[in-house]
Amino acid sequence: DLAGIVIVLIILVSALVAGYEAIDRLLNPRPVQFLGWLAAAGVVGFLGNEAVAVFRIRVGREINSAALIADGYHARTDGLTSLAVVVGAAGVWLGFPLADPIIGLLITVAIFGIVWQSARSVTTRMLDGVEPGLVDEIHHAAEHVVGIEKVAEAKARWLGHKLHVDVAIAVNDGLLLAAANNIAASLKAELFAHIP
Repeated sequence: DLAGIVIVLIILVSALVAGYEAIDRLLNPRPVQFLGWLAAAGVVGFLGNEAVAVFRIRVGREINSAALIADGYHARTDGLTSLAVVVGAAGVWLGFPLADPIIGLLITVAIFGIVWQSARSVTTRMLDGVEPGLVDEIHHAAEHVVGIEKVAEAKARWLGHKLHVDVAIAVNDGLLLAAANNIAASLKAELFAHIP
């Protein structure tokens, strides 16, 4: 989780640097050279970074690593920056020299959006928070178990890479303890089936 915060801060610094450079280019225009090479590098950078981003985000979600997911968004940020370079180069080639810094400002806004999304996710995990709707999913799983009369309380939190769930259920008070334990075991199995 701490690594995730560091990655979010790195993405934030990227956004600040990109914004500073774009504003500097707007105020002090300089000619852009080697437009063909610039566009080619942008395309290669976008494709490579997007492939890495998709892989990291997918694996991060599979292993519940907020840091790896944030790193995937960082790679996506780099890819979007590369794509913006291509659009800026095309604008300059078409005779609009301010296209490069304007695109730089737009990509800065996009990077700030990624910073917000990543920071929210990482901070939620650091505070042991769960995704919205998870408690509803727990209640939904309990509805599939025969013998549960009511879910009195359901709580969930992340403990490292494991999701810890506490569920208090009400069953018929005339049941034997063994039968009530079987219902609780069925609920546990249903939770594992519903929630990764």
